[in-house]
Amino acid sequence: MSKEAVLLLNMGGPSNLYEVDKFLTNMFNDPCILPIKNNFFRKIIANIIVSKRSEKSKSIYTAIGGKSPITEITFSLTQKLQSIDNTRVYSYAMRYAPPYTQAVLEDFQKQKIDSIILFSMYPQYSTTTSFSSLAEVHRRLKILDYKPVIKVIDRFYDSISFNKAIICDISHHMKTKNPAEFTLIFSAHGLPQSVIDKGDTYQKECERNVEILKDIIQKNNLNFGKIILSYQSKVGPAKWIGPSTEEIVRNCTTQGVIIYPLTFSIDNSETKYELCIQYKKLATQRGIKDYIVCPCLNDSDKFAKMIVEFVNQKKG
Repeated sequence: MSKEAVLLLNMGGPSNLYEVDKFLTNMFNDPCILPIKNNFFRKIIANIIVSKRSEKSKSIYTAIGGKSPITEITFSLTQKLQSIDNTRVYSYAMRYAPPYTQAVLEDFQKQKIDSIILFSMYPQYSTTTSFSSLAEVHRRLKILDYKPVIKVIDRFYDSISFNKAIICDISHHMKTKNPAEFTLIFSAHGLPQSVIDKGDTYQKECERNVEILKDIIQKNNLNFGKIILSYQSKVGPAKWIGPSTEEIVRNCTTQGVIIYPLTFSIDNSETKYELCIQYKKLATQRGIKDYIVCPCLNDSDKFAKMIVEFVNQKKG
């Protein structure tokens, strides 16, 4: 009988402070992140970047509990998926931290899994995230001489169930508050402008995603003072796409701010530190009375059910 697995793909994060350097090294050695064709020179530059970022990154993870929450939450999500759908095997692989792609695929091979649905945990497609994870799967399959049937779900930003889940969470966090007194910020992870100029569709998909959300918001009579798409996590001197989430918070004129992390499906250092700690401090300094950050969909029932719906649509 055919055995099918669903593999959730994400970037991962360090499970303790000792893993931070390895995580950073793996990330900056990825040609999709640091587009230097020569492997030797990319490794040198990656090592320089890691040495400069190591202590700062460790301090960030220390502030959120000494580790990234992404692995534990993803494990919990796969357990929930397995309980909803026991006809398939659900697992996950991380691009830059354990469990690595090859180890998971080796396990599938031993289980004689002959069909795998690859589910990118990035709602919007980018060469720096979705493509990198998918390419790593195909590279490892070739190394293992493992040839299962492969099906791919590489984005879901335009899914009605996804966007309704976002609005449901925003509505829940607003409760009795007046939306007119709030700026709603959809914060997306930023990218260098050069990546977009090469044809990456990420920014267009983020913009389309917000247009879908605005339509649902209007139908739900949530009349926010402002609704803004912005980008966070800029590093280095190169030009990145904008506007910057930090600058939007800094210049906010409404009494309250509510942020939804648009391009993150699982909480990580960018959401738990950058949004919840760093920008909250800035908001307080700027006199913003009410500052709210919605969590990602994480291991929620609605997200698990959405994934199973997508997987069922890929059947056959």
